[in-house]
Amino acid sequence: MRYDKGHRDKTRRHILEVASAQFRESGIAAVGLAGIMSEAGLTNGAFYMHFASKEELVREVLLDALSRREQRHKDNLENGIALETAIRDYLSPRHRDRAGTGCPTAALVAEVARHPKTTRDAFTAKISDIIALMAEQIRQGSPDERRRSAIAIYATMVGALQLSRAVNDMRLSEEILQDAVDTAINLAGPKRATGID
Repeated sequence: MRYDKGHRDKTRRHILEVASAQFRESGIAAVGLAGIMSEAGLTNGAFYMHFASKEELVREVLLDALSRREQRHKDNLENGIALETAIRDYLSPRHRDRAGTGCPTAALVAEVARHPKTTRDAFTAKISDIIALMAEQIRQGSPDERRRSAIAIYATMVGALQLSRAVNDMRLSEEILQDAVDTAINLAGPKRATGID
């Protein structure tokens, strides 16, 4: 059977999107290739026309999802959107409740730590790029100070989101999110949480 031009790329993208949502929702280890391909409406054998292994798929999902996060930060920087806005959006109940479409770092970081070096290298490079973009949104301090603040802000955001999802006390979950918002904004500094001029 002949397919239209671009069919292979569209199919690969579809597999990536299905896997990305499943990994973020249930965890990498809990998700099998059969479940991904079934939800994608494809046979198991079709997987290997697009990816050599599950590990390659994991790496590609991380690169794709983190590239989208990175683009959001670039757009915020270019449009002068305050870092405070990004912090509040990230640490919102809406983001907490939508792991499947949310930040891949908060959803997958503990598992990524146990993956091969090539996957961790790809993850590390993207996280470094995101931190650099966040540092650009902090207006005061030396480059080293802004970088340290960006690392602390990002770590606070990711950790707080993970904790807010893990606890089964909704009031505590809300407190975690709000206190982390306050802490992250404080780390950004009083007039430092705005975008570039």
